[in-house]
Amino acid sequence: MNRRSFIAGLGSAAAWPVLARGQQPTMPVIGFLDPTSPDSNADRLRAFRDGLKDTGYVEGENVAILYRWAENQNDRLPSLAADLVDRHVAAIATPGAAVFAAKAATTITPIVFIAAEDPVKLGLVVSLARPGGNLTGINIFNEELVAKRLELLREMVPRATRVAVLVDPTNREAETAVRDLEAAARAMGLQIQVLNASTSREIEAAFATVVREHPDALIIGGGPFYNTRRVQLAILAARHVVPMISSARAIADAGGLMSYGSDVLHAIRQAGVYTGRILKGAKPADLPVIQATKFELVINLTTAKALGLEVPHSLLARADEVME
Repeated sequence: MNRRSFIAGLGSAAAWPVLARGQQPTMPVIGFLDPTSPDSNADRLRAFRDGLKDTGYVEGENVAILYRWAENQNDRLPSLAADLVDRHVAAIATPGAAVFAAKAATTITPIVFIAAEDPVKLGLVVSLARPGGNLTGINIFNEELVAKRLELLREMVPRATRVAVLVDPTNREAETAVRDLEAAARAMGLQIQVLNASTSREIEAAFATVVREHPDALIIGGGPFYNTRRVQLAILAARHVVPMISSARAIADAGGLMSYGSDVLHAIRQAGVYTGRILKGAKPADLPVIQATKFELVINLTTAKALGLEVPHSLLARADEVME
């Protein structure tokens, strides 16, 4: 090696530490996969970001989020999940049925879910205490509470003998929910009529059936789609004078009569916390599935009065919130 080449080599080597010091750490990127649309999820996104912040992550500062919305078209979920995996996101957070698309897309990328029923029974994890794979999350017991909603509705409308239930047939938990509801109805001596709706137009058609057949009350099934149509559901129920209960507080906020279910915003915040912990190095296999313990009964007293219902004191005493 000649002297000039040797000196040039020393110069390059001397620059290495300077370049290393000048490099900025790569900002982690997480994926958020949702079957609905962003315009109906502002409060849920805020809760998720609050959970991330609890672990020290702030979107745009030290973490980036890639959002993928199926716009209520569940057949788009597999390609959206695959896209996030192809982009090598550090984790995927996903509520509801979108988790199945995420699970099918990867066995490596960590996934944080919010499940509506037992995730072991759904095949998402091998156990609640030790999930064992690349998934963990929160169980909000939405489908397990269907019998309780029927009891509350019967208490609100004691004369009821026939109850309609509106379900989204594209929701994977719908079949289990209907089966459990039918069993509870038989035990209470009630008749159940199942109505299917997975689009806005089908919701209108389902309420036309309600008008024609006059059930005494209505249960709104679970699933993210009905949350996006909460205003439509509340307006139709009020217009046709149908006492209604749902799992989603958002529907009661929009004018529905009652809701009973897990505090979903709290669950989504917990999902944000778990996602942040994974970014810090925790493995999903070692993070126990969180079992929701916060449930809320919300009664819209204004709607009850409009329907000509006198809310029993027993319900008012148990309500977490009474809207007037």
